[in-house]
Amino acid sequence: MLQRISQLVVVSAIAGFLVAALALPAVGGMGITARNIAGGFLDMPSNLETPPPPQRSTIYDADGNVVAEIFDQNRELVALEDISEEMVHAILAIEDSSFYEHGGLDISGTLRAAIRTMGGDTEGASSITQQYVKNVQIEAATSQEELEEARETTIARKIRELRYAIALEQRMTKDEILEGYLNIAYFSDGAYGVESAAQHYFQKPASELEVHEAATIAGLVRYPYLYNPRFFPEQSVERRNVVIDRMSSVGYITESEAEEAKQEELEVDLETPPNGCVPSDQPFFCDYVVQEIEKNERYGPNETERARWLRTAGLDIHTTLDPQTQEAGQEAVDKWVPRENESRKVAAQVILEPGTGRVLGMMQSRNFGPDEGNIGETSINFTTGSDRGGSTGFQAGSTFKAITLAAALDQGKPFSTSFNSPGSTTVSGQRSCNGGTLPPWSLSNAGESNGGHHNMLSGTQQSSNTYFAQLQASVGLCETIEMAETLGLQRADGTKFTENENTLANNSFTLGSEEVAPIDLAGAYATFASGGQLCEPQPIDRIEDRQAGTTIEVEPECEQVIDEEVADGVSFLLTQTFKSGGTASGLGIGRPAAGKTGSTDGTAAAWFAGFTPQMAGSVFVGDPRGPQQYPLRNVSFGGRSYGQVYGGTVPGPIWQETFQGAHEGLEEESLASPPSQYGSTSSGGGSGGGPDGDASPTSDDQSVPNVVGQDESEAVANLEGAGYRVNVSGTSVASAHPGGTVAAVNPDPGTTLPEGATVNVFLSEGGGGTAAGPGGLPTVQPALPTDPREGSF
Repeated sequence: MLQRISQLVVVSAIAGFLVAALALPAVGGMGITARNIAGGFLDMPSNLETPPPPQRSTIYDADGNVVAEIFDQNRELVALEDISEEMVHAILAIEDSSFYEHGGLDISGTLRAAIRTMGGDTEGASSITQQYVKNVQIEAATSQEELEEARETTIARKIRELRYAIALEQRMTKDEILEGYLNIAYFSDGAYGVESAAQHYFQKPASELEVHEAATIAGLVRYPYLYNPRFFPEQSVERRNVVIDRMSSVGYITESEAEEAKQEELEVDLETPPNGCVPSDQPFFCDYVVQEIEKNERYGPNETERARWLRTAGLDIHTTLDPQTQEAGQEAVDKWVPRENESRKVAAQVILEPGTGRVLGMMQSRNFGPDEGNIGETSINFTTGSDRGGSTGFQAGSTFKAITLAAALDQGKPFSTSFNSPGSTTVSGQRSCNGGTLPPWSLSNAGESNGGHHNMLSGTQQSSNTYFAQLQASVGLCETIEMAETLGLQRADGTKFTENENTLANNSFTLGSEEVAPIDLAGAYATFASGGQLCEPQPIDRIEDRQAGTTIEVEPECEQVIDEEVADGVSFLLTQTFKSGGTASGLGIGRPAAGKTGSTDGTAAAWFAGFTPQMAGSVFVGDPRGPQQYPLRNVSFGGRSYGQVYGGTVPGPIWQETFQGAHEGLEEESLASPPSQYGSTSSGGGSGGGPDGDASPTSDDQSVPNVVGQDESEAVANLEGAGYRVNVSGTSVASAHPGGTVAAVNPDPGTTLPEGATVNVFLSEGGGGTAAGPGGLPTVQPALPTDPREGSF
C-alpha cells in the first residue's frame, strides 16, 4: 500500500510538471506555478466509475432461437484471454507500446504533447489508460452537456483524464484496463469493441485474428472514418502497414513477418448484425416485447431509462413465443389473407396460454415497415391496443355474445333460459348505465335460419341476434358491460367501457359494437378456458441482465375473476357452435375445443375466437383504413372471391389451421364438464365438453327423430309430433338427397332435447353430396353455411 502511495506521489509530481507545461499558455500570465498545479492535481476527484460499456441486447423465443437484437452500439464484450495475441500486440504497438511500463501516464508522449501544446496544438498523445478514461466518460454521459464536456478539446479535460488515469492504475490491473479499452473502443463502421470489429470486418472472433487483420482493426482507432475500409480501402491499407511496421519495430514480429503481412490483400467481408424489429422474422411480436419493456414500470422508473436499459445493458430476453405456434399461425394468416392483397385487407391473430397469459404467438398479414402507403406494409400491431403500439381496435361482432352468456350464468340463469327469437324483433325497456331507459331497439338476424324459440344452447349454436338481445335485456346492459370489464376487456384506445358515455347507453353491446384489440378478446376467452382465471398477457419469461449480474423472473399475473362454474358453463356453450348447423360447423380441430364466430353490421369486420385447454386465440380480418368505409363485401384475396366475409369463412379457417398445427404433438385434453347447476345440456355436448360428446339426459327429455331424406312436410309433421318447434332454414345445402328433401337437422338426430325446443331443418339443393349412411344420415355431414346468421346488429 505504501509503495502504491509513493508511486502516486511521484507520478503526481511529474504530472504536475507536465500539466503546468500543458496549461502554460492558459495560466502563465496568472502566476500559477507547477508546484501549485501539482498540489491541486492531487486534490482533484479521482474516483471514476467504470461500468461495462453499452452492448447488444438479444430477444429469444421459447426454444432459444434469436428473434432480434436491439442496440445503440454494436458491441459484444469479450475477455482479454479470448483476444488473439496479434490483436493485443497491434493495439499496443500503435497506441501505447510502453503501456505495461508506465503508471497511466506516457511521460515521453505527454512531453511531446506539451511541446506541441506550447506551439498551439492542444490535441497531443494519450496513453491507453487515458483513452479508456475518455471513452468511459463519453459512454457514461447521460445528457448532452456531459457528452460535450467529455469530448471537449480543452486543457481542463486533459487534466481530468490525467488524474483519473493515474488513479485508475492504482485500483485496476494492466490487463483489466487493456481488456476494458479493447471492449469500449470504436473501430469504425458501427463496430464497437474488438469482438464486434472482428466479426464485422472478417467474419471471425477476435481470438482468431491474424497479423494483417489485427493491424487493420488497430489502425482504425485514431481516425475511424478516414481509415474505414468500406469507403477508403487505400488509406486503410496504408494505415494497416504503418501498424505492421510499428509491430516489427517494437519487437512483436520479425521484419520478414511484417513484410509477409503487408503483402496480404485487404479482404474485408462486411456484415452488421440486424438491429431492431424490422429485419426480424417475427417483427410484430418483437415490437410488442420492446413496447412491454419500455412502458412497464417494473423495468425502470421512466420510459427513457427503460429504453436506454434495453438498448445498452446487453440483456438476454427470454420470451414466451412458441415457434411451432407462431409458424402455424403465420402460415394460416398469409394463406388466407396474403400480405400484399389488392383489397388491402389485413388478418391479425394472437394466441395466449390459459392460466398464465403467456403470449405463444402473434402474427398478421403485413410486412413490418414505416410506410403505410406501401401495400402490405405497416408499423401498427393490429393484435394489440394503442398502449402497446397497436390500433384503436375493431368492432368484435358476435364474439361478444360469450360475455352475455357469462353475465347470465353469473346471475344463476340456467341453460334452458329461452325466448321466442324470430327473424326480427324490438327490445324495449333496457336501462342505460348512466340513468334512464333506452329507446326501443329494433334488430334482426343476418339470415333466416335461426328464427324460432331458442335457449342458451341453441341460441349460441345458431348465434341468434334476437335471442341475445333479449338475454342481455334480461341480464341487464350494465351487468353485461361490467362482466366484459371483469374479463379484462376494454376499448382498444385504452378507455374503460364504464368510462365511455356512448358505451353506457349502447343497446347493441352484446352484438360486439365496441372496438377492442384481439389480444384482449383472446384474454377473455382464455379466462373461460382456465376456469375463470384472468391473466395479464405476458410476452417475457425472464430477463438476464449481464451488466448487473441479475435475472428478472416474470411470474404470471392472474386473478380468479369469475366462478369456475360460470367459466365452465360458457366453455360448454361455446362447444355447441362446432356442431352440425352451428356457426363454426366444419371448423373443428380434431380435439375438444370451444369457439365463436363474429361478424359486424355491414360485414365491416370478421372475427373468430376460440380455445382448447392449452391455448386461446382470436383472429380479426378487416380493413385498417376504416372497416365501415371498406367493408368485407365483394372482395378477393388469397385466390378466392367473397360476396361477404363472415367469421366462419376466413377468420375461422385461420384459427382452425393455426390450432391444428400448434397442437401437433400435444396431449389431447378435455374441456371442463358442464356444471349441473345450470340444468339440462339438452342441445348436445357432454362429458368432457368436447364438440362431439354425448349429454346426460334428464327424465323429461326425449331425442330428435331422424327425418333426414324425408319430404319437408313429412319431416315437419314428425318433429312437431315429437313435441318440438320446427324452423325450416331458407338456405339449402348440397347433399346426396333429392332437392327439397331434408339434408340435415340441427341438433343431430338422436340428440336429447326437452319438449318445446327448436329443431332446425336444412333442405337439400340436390345434385351432389355424400351418400347416405345407416338410418338415412349422410356419412359425412354436408357443409352448412358457417356464419350468415351471426354478428349483424
